[in-house]
Formats: sequence, C-alpha cells, structure tokens
Amino acid sequence: MSIVSEFKEFISKGNVLDLAVGVIIGAAFGKIVSSLTDDILMPILGLVVGKMDYSTIAIGPMKVGLFINAVLNFFIIAFCIFLIVQAANKFKRPAPVVVVEPPAPVATKEEVLLTEIRDALRARS
Repeated sequence: MSIVSEFKEFISKGNVLDLAVGVIIGAAFGKIVSSLTDDILMPILGLVVGKMDYSTIAIGPMKVGLFINAVLNFFIIAFCIFLIVQAANKFKRPAPVVVVEPPAPVATKEEVLLTEIRDALRARS
C-alpha cells in the first residue's frame, strides 16, 4: 500500500474528522472566552478593585493580573464543557439492562437416587 493511499484511509476515518472539527471549534471557543474575560469580566473586576487595567497588576516580575485572567479563562471553558457534556448525557439512551437468569440446575443421577431413598424413608416413618 502506498503512503498516499494509507494517508487517505487514515484521514477518511470518522474519528479523525471529528477530532479535527473539535479542535477547530475548541480554538474558536477559546478565543471567545478569552475575549469575554479580557474585555468584559476583567474590566468589571478592575472597577470593583479600583484599578482600570487589571492585567497590569504585577508583583515584581510576576504578572498576577495575567495569571488571574488565565485562571478565569480555564474555569469558564471548563464550566462550558461541563454543561455540554451534561446536555449530551441527557440525550444518550441508557443501554437496556438484560437480566439473564441462570438455568435451573439439573439433578445428577446420584441426587435423583438419594432423593428417592429419602422419600422412601420418610414414607416408612
């Protein structure tokens, strides 16, 4: 098999295409969330704290404002993914539970003979 045909087979699989679409949509979603935190949430938080530009907060060389921004991005994305997974789980149908009862045990010849002897002894008593 040539390398080109192997590559075509690899790309045509559904999982690879689904992954590619997911990565592209995820990158776009990440930009939206970054804009939300950078342009909407952080200025509001900056007004509450009393500083207009929250991203410039730094302790020495550590840029604390940018770190807080990244943490907010992470939590917003994680929460949105959680909501998407919850919605997807509601649409999944639970697999039907199949209860398989074990077959009734078959008595061996010895058990049948012992049962007959027991019944005969009970009848004598």
